[in-house]
Amino acid sequence: MARLPGDPGAARWLWFAAGFRLPAENRDWVRHELTDAGWRLRTVLRHLAIIIPICAVLVVVLTTLVPAPIWLGLTMTALILSGSIFAVAAYADDIRASRLRQHGLDVPDDPDLGHPAH
Repeated sequence: MARLPGDPGAARWLWFAAGFRLPAENRDWVRHELTDAGWRLRTVLRHLAIIIPICAVLVVVLTTLVPAPIWLGLTMTALILSGSIFAVAAYADDIRASRLRQHGLDVPDDPDLGHPAH
C-alpha cells in the first residue's frame, strides 16, 4: 500500500496507538485512519500493538519472579487479551469520536449506528 500524505512513520504511529495526539502535519493521515473503510480493524490493531508487549512482560514476570506455572501466565494473558479486545471493539465508535476530537477533526454522523456519535 502506498504511504499517505502525513503518514507518521513507525515511532509516531506507536505514539498515536498509545493515545497521544499527533502534530498538525499528520492531520490528513489521522482523518484517514479514523474514518475510511477498515477503521474498526485498525483501532483493534493499534490496541494490540500496545497490549501484546504488556502481556508478554506479564507472562515473563509471572513465570520467573512468581512461582506460578506457565499455564497460569498464559491463561491470564488470554483473559486480558480477550477482554481488552472485546472492550475496544465494543466501544470503537466512542474511541474514534474521542480521537477525532483530540485532533480537532469533525466526528462523522453514522446513521447506521442509530444514534449520533458522541
